[in-house]
Amino acid sequence: MKIDVLLGLQWGDEGKGKVVDVLTPRYDIIARFQGGPNAGHTIEFDNKKFVLHTIPSGIFNKNTINVIGNGVIIDPFILRKEMNTLVDSKINVIDNLMVSRKAHLILPTHRLLDAVYEKAKGKDKIGSTLKGIGPCYTDKVSRNGIRVGDIEHVDFEQRYKKAKDRHINIIEKYDPDYNKITIDGIKFSDYEVLWHESLKDLKALKKINSEYYLNQQLKNGKKILAEGAQGTMLDIDFGSYPFVTSSNTTTAGVCIGLGIAPKNIGKVYGIFKAYCTRVGSGPFPTELFDDDGDSLRKVGNEFGSTTGRPRRCGWLDLPALKYAIMLNGVTELMMMKSDVMNPFDEIKVATRYKYQGQITDEMPFDAADDLITPVYTPLPGWSSDKIESSNYEELPGELKNYINFIEEHVGVPVKLVSFGPDRKETIFR
Repeated sequence: MKIDVLLGLQWGDEGKGKVVDVLTPRYDIIARFQGGPNAGHTIEFDNKKFVLHTIPSGIFNKNTINVIGNGVIIDPFILRKEMNTLVDSKINVIDNLMVSRKAHLILPTHRLLDAVYEKAKGKDKIGSTLKGIGPCYTDKVSRNGIRVGDIEHVDFEQRYKKAKDRHINIIEKYDPDYNKITIDGIKFSDYEVLWHESLKDLKALKKINSEYYLNQQLKNGKKILAEGAQGTMLDIDFGSYPFVTSSNTTTAGVCIGLGIAPKNIGKVYGIFKAYCTRVGSGPFPTELFDDDGDSLRKVGNEFGSTTGRPRRCGWLDLPALKYAIMLNGVTELMMMKSDVMNPFDEIKVATRYKYQGQITDEMPFDAADDLITPVYTPLPGWSSDKIESSNYEELPGELKNYINFIEEHVGVPVKLVSFGPDRKETIFR
């Protein structure tokens, strides 16, 4: 057996959580391979809405095991709140969730570091979610991190204090009054107490050497889906650096984030919206600042599920999409939120860029907004009040033409079309 992969092809918020939830019945195991609580995967069904930040989106299927892989970073406080919300809704978390011992922990001081670093950047801030992601990954690669497996050691508190003291020495140089900084509206000293209390819930979960577990399950014939967070254009190496996240969000991240050999990668599902959005700072060539952008934001309810910030909105960017498909080896595309385009009589699609006086369909090294001018192709919209169908052939002709146009340009088939937040509002081709 091979492990299939599902990931985002834009700047995150593509609707990965919904698709994982829809696909979960086909798989025995869902495994997150990177990112942390900066993710916000939204799942809606039976008039209920859930937002997952750390737990894989397959948790709602009682027959599916969910694994938090070694490439994920975990804030015990946020994980605890997430677990409690699921338990209150009668979701079996304890039996169906496993966590890698090699996953790193986000400490309270990581979040303080995130806050003071971002503040110090002033107008050059990157738009961090302030969840401590960057500082935690920094400790990981500098070999100063604390991992889930460390909480089982008798000297855990000494390790924690050593890391905390090292962080405080840095924080004091940025803000001597750091104790006044709040985390999620909670005073730092109180947050630290809650963080330690939350370790109890993390200890209650089954902790595994996930690389051995997942490879053995593949040998046993189990079907596994790797779930990504954020999006390809936020990848630390291939995204719009430095306005990126701190992990590898591409298919390559599956290998290092779960301990899976490249030869064991199977299908790669690439998720994209029928348009583009971005949260925070950074290049966004097709961003709209007019009524069309406002319409996308309003109809699509484009506000960050993690931060609550309004998302920047724009037309579909095919050069960026082709770039992401190339990097990830995408075998099947899944287009989300096509219903958000319902009001438009005309839709524009960026098919190429004008960059330094030249026409190109490649992503430039420096993707600053003032250097790139999108070259648009207008297409007729479907001007529909609502899409109600369970059959692809019954979709508006203009929507099918839009999908065909995308397929012709990127060379990969669109196998799933989503036209609403509920798991039922989905069509497989």
